[in-house]
Amino acid sequence: ELASQSLPNYRHTPNCSNMPRASCLALALTAASTPASAYALIAGQPRGERSRRGSAAMNLAIMMNGLPGAMGREIASAAIRREGVTLAPFALTGAGMGGEVEVDGVTVRLYEPSEKEECARLAKEAYPEAGSLVCIDFTHPTAVNGNAEWYGANRLPFVMGTTGGDRDALFGVTRESGTYAVIAPNMAKQIVALQAALEQMASDFGGSFEGYALSVVESHQSTKADTSGTAKAVSTSLAKLTNEPDFTADDYAQIQRVRDTDEQLAGGGSSHRGCSPVPEAFLGGHAFHTYALTSADGNVEFQFRHNVCGRSTYAEGSVDAAVFLAKRVGAAAEQRVYDMVDVLKMGGI
Repeated sequence: ELASQSLPNYRHTPNCSNMPRASCLALALTAASTPASAYALIAGQPRGERSRRGSAAMNLAIMMNGLPGAMGREIASAAIRREGVTLAPFALTGAGMGGEVEVDGVTVRLYEPSEKEECARLAKEAYPEAGSLVCIDFTHPTAVNGNAEWYGANRLPFVMGTTGGDRDALFGVTRESGTYAVIAPNMAKQIVALQAALEQMASDFGGSFEGYALSVVESHQSTKADTSGTAKAVSTSLAKLTNEPDFTADDYAQIQRVRDTDEQLAGGGSSHRGCSPVPEAFLGGHAFHTYALTSADGNVEFQFRHNVCGRSTYAEGSVDAAVFLAKRVGAAAEQRVYDMVDVLKMGGI
């Protein structure tokens, strides 16, 4: 969902009125166990109109690991709306979060970490066919690696949208297990396209912005525990353009994280180098990023922005990724691990 509300002092087109010494290029995207057989029965079409790019021939269930969190709820609703897709009636959750949650008329039993193996048994009994179940993970950075090991040990295909954790270990255990997976820091197709374009630009024109200084500011809801994975990925490409390899040092310590609500409401001020002001209604769910490349004399500045209010664009992209992955599993594709650029290039979005 692209930001639909006006953002004070910011425009969708370049605005340099408050930057008298600089020319700028701004790109903004404002934009308790139940028998498995019972689960198989209630995992059918839930109420509500089906929509979007599903397939009537598809029979995919999504296990939404991360409920009852806000992102988990958004993705679960998107899955319920999608033609040919249903929401599995069981999922993983955090310690102390077990029980049941209802999403758009579908009841989901939540299993705590100590109950993982029971959840795995249910999943394999209820959905034995290859590609009939895909897990989507929006949990917590501390759960990333343990969950990946669990998916691999049980050969459960998964979409990993949770950022943080040991990413090298995440990819390593996934490849070693031979599990199908989509692993990406961002699920919004427009931002994925921008990310891919900048990666290509950095490959083709590395060092072309040498002498420029890179600065990155990202703002998310106060509950986000880690630095944005998208900001890290985009910064990697931009640092190649400016020839600043140290920018990625110490786990991207130079990226400025904004989590204070007063700062989020105020925005970056007249310099436009900080994040755009966040509408108050979206303080609890937004992703505002500003990347600036500024010449040594301060006379030239290039900016890239992507500002997202709400979570729906990520939710729809996550379901797109799950549908894509289910098809790859069903086709017994040789490639097992993908990112969202792969999904985009292969027509999965």
